[in-house]
Amino acid sequence: MDINITKKQIADAAQTAYDYAKGVTGGANANYIPFLANIDPQLFGLSVMLPDGTAVNLGDTDYRFGIESVSKVPTAILAMRQSSPKAVLEQIGADATGLPFNSIFAILLENDHPSTPLVNAGAISACSMIEPKGDSDAKWTAIVDNITELCGSAPQLIDELYKSESATNFNNRAIAWLLKNYNRIYDDPAMSLDLYTRQCSLGITSAQLAAMAATIAAGGVNPLTGKRVFDRGIAPKITTLIATVGFYQNTGDWLYTSGIPAKSGVGGGVLGVLPGVLGIAAFAPPLDSAGNSVRAQAAVKKFMETLGLGVMNGDRVTITE
Repeated sequence: MDINITKKQIADAAQTAYDYAKGVTGGANANYIPFLANIDPQLFGLSVMLPDGTAVNLGDTDYRFGIESVSKVPTAILAMRQSSPKAVLEQIGADATGLPFNSIFAILLENDHPSTPLVNAGAISACSMIEPKGDSDAKWTAIVDNITELCGSAPQLIDELYKSESATNFNNRAIAWLLKNYNRIYDDPAMSLDLYTRQCSLGITSAQLAAMAATIAAGGVNPLTGKRVFDRGIAPKITTLIATVGFYQNTGDWLYTSGIPAKSGVGGGVLGVLPGVLGIAAFAPPLDSAGNSVRAQAAVKKFMETLGLGVMNGDRVTITE
């Protein structure tokens, strides 16, 4: 079915979603990372971007929050850019664990590969794949440059968050060395863990995340810069990963009720990709029991519901003025 949606309808739907979600309560800031526990829980932003660069930004869309696990998406893209989607599949995998994002048990169950680059074990493994091997500074530059290209503007390291995470990442330290034990990490484990911790500590805005999502939705072309950031063939691969594990053990429920592949982070961010149509991002610190932003989820769901869109609908969507 062909559906025509105007830009005004998109803007109105975003406003409806923002107004609705602003009144949604519940959840709590992540408390196992001291920095995140102290973020103002009332902050809330919603951003939408179309492949032509048209943007809608409502609320606290310029506030830089910790990107956290949403950073797994751009680093997975970078690993595919530098190696190939096939290499990422073979060295990491693409299967959801059905377990929490930081599960050690999942590594023990699937010790032939880390399962997916969108859980902690696979993300640490993805950092170990980034070139050039053995050079932490050069790897870090590649990671940040890749995010900058995807967003059309640079993220900024939140040093206090980085220190807070580094002091409390005991579970991830165990994951890194367990990966080493099973030969599923491809560079120095301590370096790979540090790179992962640092990328999670990058400060980013919902407007930047919406641009990243729109770049993926546009098949790798950044709507703001017009630059092709990655090959078109990577877009369906990363969107598939997002669709299958973006909300960890709640991913099936999320996709069933929202209709859009999305990736969450404990910093309160959610990035959603509707292929060929738009990118969307929302931010609000209070999380549900699975570590996903309560208000951001509500906003994205309301937006999709208002427009009647869904990745599984089979509709051909055209956006006009």
